[in-house]
Amino acid sequence: MSPPKRFLPPISALRALEAFARTGNVTVSGRELGLSQSAVSRQLRVLEEYLDTDLFIRNRKRITLTAAAQSYANEVRRGLEQIANASLRLKANPTGGLLNLAILPAFGMRWLAPKLPDFVRRHPQVTVNLGTRLTPFDFREEAFHAAIHFGQPDWPEVHHLKLMREEVIAVAAPEMAAGFIPGDPASIFALPLLHLDSRPDAWENWARQLGFEVAPPRGMLVDQFASIVQAAVHGMGVALAPTFLIDQEIADGRLVAAPGVAPISIGDYYLVWPKTDAPFAPCRMFEQWLRTQI
Repeated sequence: MSPPKRFLPPISALRALEAFARTGNVTVSGRELGLSQSAVSRQLRVLEEYLDTDLFIRNRKRITLTAAAQSYANEVRRGLEQIANASLRLKANPTGGLLNLAILPAFGMRWLAPKLPDFVRRHPQVTVNLGTRLTPFDFREEAFHAAIHFGQPDWPEVHHLKLMREEVIAVAAPEMAAGFIPGDPASIFALPLLHLDSRPDAWENWARQLGFEVAPPRGMLVDQFASIVQAAVHGMGVALAPTFLIDQEIADGRLVAAPGVAPISIGDYYLVWPKTDAPFAPCRMFEQWLRTQI
């Protein structure tokens, strides 16, 4: 449903408001927009009349925006940026579709990226743009068509396609791994632990699946798996890391797995996309292609 026309002011008036809100000066705004001072003033009056709302505080020497108008101008700026970006994307790919995909960095680079050339070869009309998001978001407020989600199929108002089960193991540099007691996972909690900030309860869940409870453990907090793996390699603590990310580090001896403790799954990876009446065609192509990869 499109918004009523009376709430869609002329874009020239909106551009004048955005420029004035940013510069605070009619003359400077006009110079930026290629308009005279009087033309900018006229556009601002048009906007006030169109909205039937006072936007300015006027005195003899200058005009300033009301608090409500400043907030409105900030939203207008974001809207104009979205229009400009949409135009840029259309110009960059005028014959096909565009798929904006939010990824989790480690999974995206290790699992998805090696497979993407096949999708591009099969669907050359679709341009894939990748961006990072570590936690669920509202698709109505973001410019993404789909996302990679880890955990449970609990992202609201989306479809879920399971991609892969993740198995994690406790690993440390050889010197720190000397503190591992074979077959005793509880001994790990006597060592410094590394935490991923997007999975704050990972160690507790891991312990629970092994049959014991622990108080929320403290330790160094890291924002991405690439960083947590490097921190473990350099002896800063024990990491709980996905097996598919650390095969090479274990093979070359930079990391040692806790002996006698089998890999544990604490979640799965999913492709998620919003539930809409009319599925977005590039997203549907991507989802169907992913089904052939899993």
